[in-house]
Amino acid sequence: MKRSDDLLVGLDDIDWAALGHANGSAEDVPGQLRAVCGPDEEARENAFRSLFGNIFHQGTRYSASPYAVPFLTRVAVAGPASARADALLLLTRLAVDWHDEYDLPLGINTAAWRAAAISPEETMRWYDEQIAAETDVERLKSLREGRAYCAAGHPVDSREGALRSYDAVRAQLPVLLELLGDQDLEIRTKTAYLLGWFPEEADATLPALLACLDGERDPVCVATVLVAVGLLADHDPDDRLRYHLDHEHPVPRWAAATALTRLLVVHPAAAHGLPPAEHIAAELASFGAGPTPECVTAHHDGDLHSYTVRSLLHLMGAAEDPDAVLLDIVHALPRIEQTAYVPRPLAVRAEELLDALFNPDDTVPAFTELSRGRRELLKVLAELLPAEDFQSMPFGSDLHERFTQYGLPGTRPALRAYVGLSTEGEDPTAPLPDLWETLRKH
Repeated sequence: MKRSDDLLVGLDDIDWAALGHANGSAEDVPGQLRAVCGPDEEARENAFRSLFGNIFHQGTRYSASPYAVPFLTRVAVAGPASARADALLLLTRLAVDWHDEYDLPLGINTAAWRAAAISPEETMRWYDEQIAAETDVERLKSLREGRAYCAAGHPVDSREGALRSYDAVRAQLPVLLELLGDQDLEIRTKTAYLLGWFPEEADATLPALLACLDGERDPVCVATVLVAVGLLADHDPDDRLRYHLDHEHPVPRWAAATALTRLLVVHPAAAHGLPPAEHIAAELASFGAGPTPECVTAHHDGDLHSYTVRSLLHLMGAAEDPDAVLLDIVHALPRIEQTAYVPRPLAVRAEELLDALFNPDDTVPAFTELSRGRRELLKVLAELLPAEDFQSMPFGSDLHERFTQYGLPGTRPALRAYVGLSTEGEDPTAPLPDLWETLRKH
């Protein structure tokens, strides 16, 4: 496949006008795919931008989305050099959108996803039942329109719609596996990242990932492969992960510790062959306390300190001294960075930590009676979290509710007073900022 017509064989056999995307009919998708394969660089960039906005709109997949997958796969394998990495990125998003934020460090749970998805057949039965019982004319019209939309093949349940694209990419994995041996470093790395999200294909993908690991020298690609292996395996294959704990570069060491954490938590039966939890935690702690390396993997949109915090939180249950691991988490918190996908990552991590460490049924003791780890955690949060992070949703976070749920002060001034920090310049009785007015001004 070298020419654009080779890459797009079968494109016109699809009734794109009958398919849909975020902006209505998908009849514009063939032109965008042709532009992706064409010689005009500006047109190619605009086409990718359009595809990201229509067949993958803010994480939503549509009836047209899985039909684009085979063509994007061909582009990733043999398309124009400047289009291949973007095709891989779009394939990844079509498969798993931003699962980094809610499925790491333990990996994607496809069984739960499939169980939760509502099939078109179930949806049609529901519509038929509702239509048979409905007497209101306007609601009956709405129900019939919804049924017709579903009958035309458009996904109604977002989980089911996303699964269509996920499975379309899954079907292309035998072809995409070959890219682990590609001459282009970016292609190898992006392929390794993609493969980590398909646990149902682990038997086929793990050998290819391990073969890639044998010959790879780039530390970021090595790290990406290691994380993928950890997400797919149920043991440490030939001690590869343990071996990379001693890698000369910090990112592969972090990746090996991250992968081993997942194995230790998800597959405790394999624990006897793994390094002790304290050894793994020490490597993660070393990484978490340091600055962000110049080059990082794509996980958590490059915010590996967030990933580290989540891994350490899972390790607390396996460690002999959980409070020591909590202190390691505290040291990593100031290093967490804002990303394009999570603009307030520290607030999100704080919610997770409060949920894991405090019980709503308990009476919170005086600050001095808390363990050292919990004292240091609350102190760091009081220092780092701005007042607006205590603003309630939709414009803030759930932090105010989280703190008060666990009997802790729900505003920054009150929290600072509780942990013994200065409240000078802060009014504990002042209302939280009106973020809606702030947004309107900007």
